[in-house]
Amino acid sequence: MATLVTGAGLVGTAFAKEAIARGEKVVFVDPEPRAGFLRMKLGEKGYALLRSDVRDLPALIEAIKAHGVNTVVHTAGLIGSRVQQSLSLAFDINLGGTRNVAEAVRLTGVRRLVHLSTFGVYDRRRKSSGPITEDFPRGGVRGYGNYKVAKELILEAYAQAHGFELIMLRPANVFGFGHFWSGSGGGRKMQDLLEAGAEGKVARIDSSETMANEYIYAKDMGRAVDLAATVALPPETVFNIGNGVVTPFEDVLGAVKALFPSLKYEVAPGEPPKSKSDPLDISRAKRHLGWEPRFSIRSAFEDYLAEMKAARR
Repeated sequence: MATLVTGAGLVGTAFAKEAIARGEKVVFVDPEPRAGFLRMKLGEKGYALLRSDVRDLPALIEAIKAHGVNTVVHTAGLIGSRVQQSLSLAFDINLGGTRNVAEAVRLTGVRRLVHLSTFGVYDRRRKSSGPITEDFPRGGVRGYGNYKVAKELILEAYAQAHGFELIMLRPANVFGFGHFWSGSGGGRKMQDLLEAGAEGKVARIDSSETMANEYIYAKDMGRAVDLAATVALPPETVFNIGNGVVTPFEDVLGAVKALFPSLKYEVAPGEPPKSKSDPLDISRAKRHLGWEPRFSIRSAFEDYLAEMKAARR
C-alpha cells in the first residue's frame, strides 16, 4: 500500500522520511516539485512524484488508483501572507483543492485522511485563560486562518457523510530547512537568520515576524503526521502540535547567536507584530498519539544548521 501526500514541501517531506523508513511508499502530488530538494531530503528511492495540482480531481483519483493508496496526507495550499495577497486564488487552491481531496478519498475508498490545519484557526480575539485546547473557538479576520477553518468544516462534513477516517493536526509555526514557496513567513525568518549567521551577512526580518510565537521543528512535525497516519483511530481526532511554549523573538535571536555570536540583523518597517499570548495545549496529542516534541528551539537550530551544511556539500 502507499500514502499520497499533497504538497512536496517541508511538512510533506518530513512525514515522507518517517514513512519511507518504515517501508511505506509515498506518492507526492505537487504542481512545482523541486527534484533537488526531494533528493536532499529523501534520497532517490521510496517515493514517486506526480506533477499536478489539487485542483485536478481526475489526476488525484488516477494517482490513488494507480499506486494502491490507502492513506492521504493533505498538506497542499497557500499559507500566511500569500493567502491575504490573493484571496481568490487561495480560495480555489485551498478550498477547491480540499473539496477535490475529499471527493477523491470518497470515490476511491481511501481509509484515512490526515489533514494539516494550523493553530491559526483559533480566534485569538477571544480571551483565553491558559493554554489553547482543541475546543477553543475557531475563526478570525484574515484569509489564511478563516480558509483553514473552512477546510476543516468541509472535511468534517465529508467524513461524517461518507465514513472515512479523518485526523486533523493543528501545528504551531513549523520551521526547518526548506524552500517556503507556499508562503511561510515564520519559516523563512528562521532560515534567513541561520543563513545570515553562516554567511556573515545581515538578515532582514519583516517587522511582523518579530512577534512572540509558538514554533514546532519540522522533524517533530513529521513524527506527528506519521503517528496520525498509522495509529489505531483514537477517540479524539483533532490535535494541537506545538512545543507548548510561546517564544519571544529575542529568545529566537539568542538561540541563533549561540551558534553565531556575531549575527547581524535588521528589522524592516511594516506591519506591527501581533504576539501570541498563550501556547497550545498539547496534552491530547501526548495522550492519544503518544507524541511530544523532542527538539527545543536551540537543539532544533543545531540540527537545522547541520542539515543546511550537508545540503551545501
